[in-house]
Formats: sequence, C-alpha cells, structure tokens
Amino acid sequence: MTIATNEHTDIITANTIPADYFANTKPIIVLMGVCGCGKSTVAAHLTERYGLKYAEADDFHPQANIDKMAAGIPLTDEDRWPWLDILASWIDERIAAGEAAVVTCSALKKVYRDKLRRPGVVFVYMQGTFDEVMERLSHREGHFMKPSMLQSQFDILEEPGDDEVHVNVHIGLADPDQEAMAVAGALSL
Repeated sequence: MTIATNEHTDIITANTIPADYFANTKPIIVLMGVCGCGKSTVAAHLTERYGLKYAEADDFHPQANIDKMAAGIPLTDEDRWPWLDILASWIDERIAAGEAAVVTCSALKKVYRDKLRRPGVVFVYMQGTFDEVMERLSHREGHFMKPSMLQSQFDILEEPGDDEVHVNVHIGLADPDQEAMAVAGALSL
C-alpha cells in the first residue's frame, strides 16, 4: 500500500485512532452511517484505489432476515445478532489472513459496533445532517427512501464516542473520491 497524504483535513471532523493502532494488524474499515450517506460509494473508491477486500454487510444476512425484510417486517435487535456474528467472522478471517479490508454496514448503534469491534477495526462514520443525506438520496437513480424512513435511522443513530476507535467524515464538503482520499490519509493507507 502507498501512503496517502491527507489534504482534506476539514472533511475529517474526528479521529481517535491511536498512533500504533495498526502495528500488528492491517486496517479493517467499517464504513458506517445512515442509508444514503455514501458508504458504498466511498468503499468503491477505496477498493479500487487501494485494492482492499470489500464486503457489503447486507450480503451476510441469514435467510430468515431476508424473508422478513422481503415481507416488509422490520428487523429487531434479536434478528441482527446472528447477522452481526457472521459479519464478525468475515472480519476475523481478514485479520487472520493479514488483509486490509473495507465493509459497509450501517452500524447505527454502539452495541452493533461492539459486536464488530476487534484490534485493527476502525469505524468510519459518514456523518451528515438529515438534509444533506436527503439531498444525496434525491440524486440517486432507482432509489427512493421516504423521509420518515430516513428519520427513523437518525432516531436510533448513536454516533461513535471518544471511547471508540473511529474517524468521522463530514459528507457534503467534497466529492466521494476526495472523501475516500481523506479516509485513506487518516488511516495512512
């Protein structure tokens, strides 16, 4: 990997990564935030530019969760635990293989992040206001999220605290490639 310079320090609004955090492991980046904040877009830029392994957390849902969501039934925390366990296993495999990786996962609650937390994992919070995210969603083709659905995500969102290893990226200040470069700079990819 090459070292990226962080020319976009105004995009990064918090960085709690300890200086020697990646001494014994490669970074596992969990891009988190509400629907429409740019997780998948930034992940695509990071994957393409730095050759990181990539996973979309939704692809790890057990069939029972998929069936529930297809029926329009919201998932409960109890539904999410097996899903998070499967995702955590994928992260463990990357760590064991010595591979850097990026995964997109809403990880809206601290208890969800706690399930995924292990050495080398950094939560990159794609932080934006309701209006900023709605603006992004309005430009997506084939995607529509009702304001009430987005609001429900903001309602349960627990932003990462100082006790969590994380980087906050304020969306809307730059294009996704610049956001990805800012993340790479913050993580010294």
